[in-house]
Amino acid sequence: MQVLVTGATGYVGGRLIPRLLERGHEVRVLVRDPRRIGGRPWAGQVEVVAGNLLDAASVQRAVEGVDAAYYLVHSMGANEDFAALDRKAATTFAAAAAKVAHVIYLGGLLPTVPHVSAHLRSRAEVGAILHTFCRTTEFRAGPVIGSGSASFEMVRYLTERLPVMVAPRWILNQVQPIAIRDVLSYLIAALDRSPLGIVDIGGDRLTFKQMMQEYADARHLYRIIIPVPVPVRLSLIGANWVGLVTPIPNDLAMPLVEGVVDPIVADTTRAHLEFPEIQPITYRKALDLAIRRIQSGDVETRWSGALGGAVTYELMDVEGMAQEVRSIYTELPPQALFKSFSTIGGDRGWLAWEWAWKIRGVMDKAVGGPGLRRGRRDPLALLPGEALDFWRVEVADPPHLLRLRAEMKVPGRAWLQWETVPEGSGTRLVQTALFTPTGFLGMLYWYSLYPVHKVIFSALIRAIARDAVYMYDRQSSTTAP
Repeated sequence: MQVLVTGATGYVGGRLIPRLLERGHEVRVLVRDPRRIGGRPWAGQVEVVAGNLLDAASVQRAVEGVDAAYYLVHSMGANEDFAALDRKAATTFAAAAAKVAHVIYLGGLLPTVPHVSAHLRSRAEVGAILHTFCRTTEFRAGPVIGSGSASFEMVRYLTERLPVMVAPRWILNQVQPIAIRDVLSYLIAALDRSPLGIVDIGGDRLTFKQMMQEYADARHLYRIIIPVPVPVRLSLIGANWVGLVTPIPNDLAMPLVEGVVDPIVADTTRAHLEFPEIQPITYRKALDLAIRRIQSGDVETRWSGALGGAVTYELMDVEGMAQEVRSIYTELPPQALFKSFSTIGGDRGWLAWEWAWKIRGVMDKAVGGPGLRRGRRDPLALLPGEALDFWRVEVADPPHLLRLRAEMKVPGRAWLQWETVPEGSGTRLVQTALFTPTGFLGMLYWYSLYPVHKVIFSALIRAIARDAVYMYDRQSSTTAP
């Protein structure tokens, strides 16, 4: 079967594609920037259509000749126009896919209350648009639990970092999380069915407090969680503290919190009837699997891998771009240097002036940026398009080039890159910081930080060179006969 997947760089889409390929399906993906799937194990096995869901011509090319299409795209950002953008994207896609035999959409469960949050209303509206034009199966799910999922990370960090938590009483509301492996099972199994309309899916019913307590038990932690009566609107405003404690930025934390302030449970009767072979695993088992994946460094996709509505910038050497170039010569091969600078960040840290990087991360969090807590998906490997602390990987070309684009809040656009250049019997490591300022404030920002950059970036390139020597010597000693 020929299948189109939208949202291929997202948390669910990135896991769905290799499973579709394993089952012998021909997969086509629609991506804005084909470079963003480079490096994935399945990149060479899929047909790529460059375009976006707001461009009718590219969507038409993407749906041409496919037997089924997955719609796995939805904005979670705080942009006040997100609902209008999602409406336009869904309408554009649905009009082009009207003749596709089966469209499969992953939406969200809806609470039975008069006032549903804007994000949940928008997800339901996208489903309604698809149903109007297309033969559609719409799976509605609650919090998705898996290594690297936003819901799991929120539970994980709140529980790990807060031994005593005073929280709004809505943490006593029932919700119905579901393991990512079960979500994928439903999405794949739907290909063998006719379009089914709306199907609620979910696992155990439990409160958000129980979700945290189960995590604490799985990690052998003792936690005190005290619910207090707080007006819902006030508790939503206070949801910004989630962004300070967890890696989840405020514009994503808010819709996640909105998804649990009311009881939201699934009526899974139809799911059991239509998919009797799928028996969702327990919440505790989903937690255990996610924790083991993280501990072993085997996180397949992560919530921060999706770029959302941000623009992918081209790095161009044009007038107005400030550059700080540093280089150092080593007797090492390029592979050794690349291994060092491509593994920085995350739990490993930044090798030099670690406290300064942490302070910068806290400052970024305070103004609504991602900060350092997003970490990295894998301690060793980087893929184009994925997050690394408050950077985004723009180019990863081993062992020659790694380019990171800043996503911290700055008055302009910034990059940090490393190149390995063969020189004589060794390699020259070239580190370049680049900045395109926005107006006078951008210029003031860059040049006022130059003395700080001179110290930190100089220390960083030296630390990378030392670290590369250490790792290379250690590897040579372990492989020596």
